[in-house]
Amino acid sequence: MSEEKKENVAETEKEVKAEKKKNKKDAEIEALKAELENNKDLLLRTAAEFDNYKKRTDREKSSVAEFAKAGMIKELLPILDNIGRASTVDKETPEYIKGIEMIVKQFEGLYEKLGICAIANVGDSFDPNFHEAVMHIEDEELGENVIAEVLQQGYKVGDTVVRPAMVKVAN
Repeated sequence: MSEEKKENVAETEKEVKAEKKKNKKDAEIEALKAELENNKDLLLRTAAEFDNYKKRTDREKSSVAEFAKAGMIKELLPILDNIGRASTVDKETPEYIKGIEMIVKQFEGLYEKLGICAIANVGDSFDPNFHEAVMHIEDEELGENVIAEVLQQGYKVGDTVVRPAMVKVAN
């Protein structure tokens, strides 16, 4: 074989190898592009699913809150009915006083049923986590930082303070 033919064959082999490398790179690029598109599609679907999940949980929270409010109102309605009846009765009669006492007992029963606790009593130690001191007095009979008078009762449910008690603190 002549030198020229050998060079042509060598050149052709180089071109074939270069073409194979190029085709291999193009195939890898295409595979990576396909993988990128799949990942992009997966990401978009996941983002949409998460958005739908957030919307669904927000609706469920709202529904639960509304259901809880309705339950509370249902518990209050009989007491409100009795207050309305009491407002139509002559205020000077013993039945009126008895009716008001019964309404107070209904409220106390509701507090107990809902797990609502009063958080201030005369003689308790003052705690700024539960009490709001609005007055201060000097009294030798009471100790340091002791509640002398409860001006407005405070309440808590579990560990959550619904309303701090307004109190008069001694010393």
